[in-house]
Amino acid sequence: MYDTTIIGAGISGLTAAIYASRKRMNYKILSSIFGGQFMVSGEVLNYPGIVKTTGVGFSSILEKQAKFNNVNVSLETVKNIKKKASNFLVITNKEQYETKTVIIATGSNARKLNIPGEQKFANKGVTYCAICDGPLFSDKEVAVIGGGDAALEAVDFMKDIASKIYLILRDSEFKAHEYLQERVKKNPKVEIILNTETKEILGNKFVTGIKYSQTGKEKQLNVKGIIIEIGRVPSTEPFKNIVKLDEHKHIQIDCQGHTTTPGIFAAGDCASGHEYQYIIAAGQGCMALIKAARYLASKKGD
Repeated sequence: MYDTTIIGAGISGLTAAIYASRKRMNYKILSSIFGGQFMVSGEVLNYPGIVKTTGVGFSSILEKQAKFNNVNVSLETVKNIKKKASNFLVITNKEQYETKTVIIATGSNARKLNIPGEQKFANKGVTYCAICDGPLFSDKEVAVIGGGDAALEAVDFMKDIASKIYLILRDSEFKAHEYLQERVKKNPKVEIILNTETKEILGNKFVTGIKYSQTGKEKQLNVKGIIIEIGRVPSTEPFKNIVKLDEHKHIQIDCQGHTTTPGIFAAGDCASGHEYQYIIAAGQGCMALIKAARYLASKKGD
């Protein structure tokens, strides 16, 4: 029987685990992988206490801190959570764990375009991670789809790799931070295409191009790589029957991390804050663990 089970080993889950370890709680942390969004991020410039690093560098720091605090992640995929009397049963692909509280910190996954050719050419020129796959497009023309921070970070990462970068936006303006916009707009390799609707990804064995419409006219670009950065989808499907989700499938929480089910807490990108920032995810992970501990203390008097 665990005091708490933490699901997810991104920044929010690892923060919760570090606090649980330091409080000497009997806890379990489960995740299908170690790491979260920082594994596919570019520069990290806005995390307090760290002047400048990369997503990979940040991951390394967190891994060292986790080891220092004796945090051991069990690599298992959580399939379901069920009530068991006043406790919970966390069911994975390997085992079942009874626990008094649960902290869900499963993050989010890349949003898909859901257009013809996208699935067919996944990992054959279509990628959702410039850092992971960008070097495959050395000296080739690529298209980056999206107008937020992640898309512009992908463009910036590709500037010394690709021969040319087409930045394709659905809207008429960017949603990214100003410093990223300035950097991208100054790059002579980048051609910005606004007000578009991406229609189809073309290819044979690998990607050869992309079709899009602009002001009612259908157009085509010949590219060898397509990097899709159009946002995130929360990883909450296994929990929809135990906690309430909002209209975007984030887990509904209050300002203290409580979900609609007493004893279950949520933190980070899977929760209903809708602001995908490292510092917010870390703070919510801390808050969720502290509130879970207080919930356990209150139950002792029952």
